[in-house]
Amino acid sequence: MTIRVLVAEDQSSVRAGLVLILGSAPDIEVAGEAADGEEAVRLARELRPDLVLMDVQMPRLDGVSATRQVVAEGLADVLVLTTFDLDEYVFGALRAGAAGFLLKNTEARDLIEAVRTVARGEGMIAPAVTRRLIAEFAAPAARPAVRRPAALDTLTRRESEVLSCLGEGLSNAEIAERLAMAEATVKTHVSRLLGKLELRSRVQAAVLAQELGI
Repeated sequence: MTIRVLVAEDQSSVRAGLVLILGSAPDIEVAGEAADGEEAVRLARELRPDLVLMDVQMPRLDGVSATRQVVAEGLADVLVLTTFDLDEYVFGALRAGAAGFLLKNTEARDLIEAVRTVARGEGMIAPAVTRRLIAEFAAPAARPAVRRPAALDTLTRRESEVLSCLGEGLSNAEIAERLAMAEATVKTHVSRLLGKLELRSRVQAAVLAQELGI
């Protein structure tokens, strides 16, 4: 399957480099290019790519706001790519529904693999960002209490187990092995629990599971 990607980056030289890297992969097609957040949303509506590679700091509409619109409208998965790993960008992008977060110093091969991973329905967070998330969740006193969604009570036992595994950062294949079920069944459980909890991505589910200590 060819993965169609929309590249949203305001710096033309960086955008050209990303297009070159992605175009070198036989299973990835660059469907379009956007120079700002508003154009990214417009092209996502027109082109319906599988994934948007989204910069954070862009003119007219920032990447976090653009991500929120793209995900809310179900236009594509979003993989955020930025120079910064500041908490406001990390949490802003993840809460907006991004399926992944990578830094711009990511190696070309890792960027390609991240696109493939997100296209498979998995989450992808850069190791440096993961350490920040772990540090955040390891210090509960430093963050406000999170309200427990009533919809958690509607989850089946299996869905709750899958949610717990998501909180540990496990992939679908790893969840399938741990819970002794088919990977396709795991995908079904993930889809159902996201719907019940009104979450936009598995990464949001993982963040919720961490925040609630599930």
